[in-house]
Amino acid sequence: MKHRILSIAALALGASLAGCTGMPTNSSMNSVHEPVVERVNYTLDLATGNGGLSYPEQQRLAGWFEELGLRYGDAISVQDPMQSPETRGTIAALAARYSLDLSDTVPVSTGFVEAGTTRVVVTRGKAVVHGCPDWSGHSDANFKNGLSRNYGCATNSNLAAMIANPEHLVKGDGSQGDTTIMSSNKAISAYRAKTPTGSADLKSSSTKGN
Repeated sequence: MKHRILSIAALALGASLAGCTGMPTNSSMNSVHEPVVERVNYTLDLATGNGGLSYPEQQRLAGWFEELGLRYGDAISVQDPMQSPETRGTIAALAARYSLDLSDTVPVSTGFVEAGTTRVVVTRGKAVVHGCPDWSGHSDANFKNGLSRNYGCATNSNLAAMIANPEHLVKGDGSQGDTTIMSSNKAISAYRAKTPTGSADLKSSSTKGN
């Protein structure tokens, strides 16, 4: 009987110790799983001449832009060994249809471009949070008062899904927001300058019949 009681006590102690092995160890306020920005480069090689891009090549580039579904946050760069202003200007005009400017930096992974060819590179970023949700190592015992590995998963996953330009998670927004400020000020000025309704004199009306 005594041997049986000792065996039960040993099993209970082992179970309690097993539960302690999964105790949270993150004593900071930082999440274990943070948003990560993954980038993909799409390239298109175009034939160029002395006058820049021919009309068929312009059509091909416009169709490629449309197929990619260019959107806010995409970075467009040009790799042209001839450094033709005409070629760059044509590509910039096509990119402007999507309210995008050309980037001054070209990804180093795009490779070598021969003379007579211009390479257009579209870099698209995507924010993801790997490993969420994460309930591994969950334990009711928390002697170190640490945060769960799942802490911040919901917030960070929602942030990654909603952010318009994933690059802002890496380096922030370098612009000053001048366009946004001008647009908002224009609406406010129009609202303030408008004459309030009912400020004019009331129209006189007669109660006499014909």
